[in-house]
Amino acid sequence: MAKIGVIAGDGVGPEVVREGLAILGDVAGLDGLETDLVEFDLGGERYLRTGEVLPDLALEDLRKCDAIYLGAVGHPGVPPGVLEKGILLRLRFAFHQYINLRPVRLFPGVETPIKNKGPEQIDLVVVRENNEDLYVGAGGFTYKGTPEEVAIQTSINTRAGVERCLRYAFELARSRGKSRAFPGLSDDDRSRGYVGQVTMVAKTNVLTFAHDLWMRAFTEVSLDYPEIKPDYNHVDACCMRMVVAPERYDVIATTNMFGDIITDLGAVLQGGMGLAASGNLNPDRTAPSMFEPVHGSAPDIAGKGIANPIAAVLSLGMLLDHVGAPKGAEAVRRAVARVLAAGTPRTPDLGGSSTTAEVGRAVREALEDDAR
Repeated sequence: MAKIGVIAGDGVGPEVVREGLAILGDVAGLDGLETDLVEFDLGGERYLRTGEVLPDLALEDLRKCDAIYLGAVGHPGVPPGVLEKGILLRLRFAFHQYINLRPVRLFPGVETPIKNKGPEQIDLVVVRENNEDLYVGAGGFTYKGTPEEVAIQTSINTRAGVERCLRYAFELARSRGKSRAFPGLSDDDRSRGYVGQVTMVAKTNVLTFAHDLWMRAFTEVSLDYPEIKPDYNHVDACCMRMVVAPERYDVIATTNMFGDIITDLGAVLQGGMGLAASGNLNPDRTAPSMFEPVHGSAPDIAGKGIANPIAAVLSLGMLLDHVGAPKGAEAVRRAVARVLAAGTPRTPDLGGSSTTAEVGRAVREALEDDAR
């Protein structure tokens, strides 16, 4: 029995989570998985109604779950940062979800804005450190609201936090190397025995303390993975190269702040935010991991029934992998690929006019066809 906490959240969150949960009911049986869904009323509406963001009792109830399925957090009536820090960051930190995992995969049938690039060139994963850096919130104001105001926010990086992120990235590259041939390796690389690559993305030429730590840890950890090619990019160079040559990336390991930025670029490469899934992972499984689409609450289209549910569905696939249901996870990805390759139905973000429910129904029908 897998206990899954469900936070539908704000905006389009409830709309896309509804489709994901319907699909969960279809595929859980493939692995003999039984699920216990527990819904949590958390988000902007609760805050406006009660003044509560994430009560301690709800946090402890969520801790008892095996995984958390999140729709979106963000409400136009709530000041920026209240919900994001009070729910997202609190869960990530309280549950030691120190890896933010974001696959960047272009499915056949989906257009990318990058000329002459296709699914063969866009298939990478970003491993973003998720519990340190600027997101710790270390800092403060002096003379706030005056002409002399000073604001300081400090990037916190620990050797333990950096190393566990890097090791996760190298282990992932090793796993991917067993199941696919990474096209970014040269013949010379292959002759050396490399089967995959980890590119560390930082800014060592300017952030000479924090990112010196990252580089030293990266160099040392890489020695334990002789079959994985170590690579390094400054973050600005990475942004350029992701656009002109995405095929050169296999696994990217990076800081919390830089990871937040380059994964949105990655979402554009794969066809848009409506296709971008993510997981906030506690690899040690001492607390639940959390899975969510990248797109946020999208208040401008909330309630219109036109949000793309694919990112939420793919996030559900990641959740299934995490709770030990690989057959269901793979079935979800195959069904999504089939719907996208067909070219219809599609929500407006992908150039179509279909509804959220119509796309969700198409994925469920693809699952049924796959099962025959």
